[in-house]
Amino acid sequence: MPDSYSKPHFVSKIDIAPSKPQPQQQPSPSQIPADNIAEPLSELCVLMRELLAAQDRQNELLEELITQTGQHQRRKTLELALWKRANPELSEFCRKAAVKLERVQSDLLSTITEEVDSNAESLLESEYCLGEFVDRFGMKFVQLNALVQVLSQLGNAPDIQIHRSNENVTKESAVKENQ
Repeated sequence: MPDSYSKPHFVSKIDIAPSKPQPQQQPSPSQIPADNIAEPLSELCVLMRELLAAQDRQNELLEELITQTGQHQRRKTLELALWKRANPELSEFCRKAAVKLERVQSDLLSTITEEVDSNAESLLESEYCLGEFVDRFGMKFVQLNALVQVLSQLGNAPDIQIHRSNENVTKESAVKENQ
C-alpha cells in the first residue's frame, strides 16, 4: 500500500453536476430571541453616537482652522495693500523687477531641464554628479524663486479703499472693508 494514507491530502472533491440551489433558511424575526437583537443594536447605537460626536468635533476644528487661515490671509492682504499705498513707486518697480526676474527664472529652469536631459544617466549613477548638479543649480534656483515671489507680492498687492477719519488710515477700517 502506498504511504499516502499517512499524509494529509490537500485535494478536495467538488461536485460540478447541475443542481437546484437550496435556499438558505433565514430565521424569522419571531424566532430570534429579543436579547440577541437588543444587545448588538444598543452597541451599534453607542458607536454611531460616538462617531457623530467625533465628526462634530472635527467639523468644529475645521471651522476654526478656516477662520484663522482667513484672518491671517486678510491681515497679510491688508499689510501688503497698506505698504503699496505708502510706497506706490516702489511697488511699481517691484512689479517690473518681478516680471524681468520671471524671465531669468524661466531661462534658468530651461537650462536645468536641458542639463537633466543630457546627463540623466550620470545623475542616476553617480552621487558625485548629482551633488555637483545640486551645488550648481540648487541654491541659485531656490533664492531666485524666493526673490520672484517677494517682488511679485509687493508689486501686485491689491488696492484697497480705506475710509478716512481725520486723514488717519486705520487698519480696523481697512479690515472691515476687506471682509
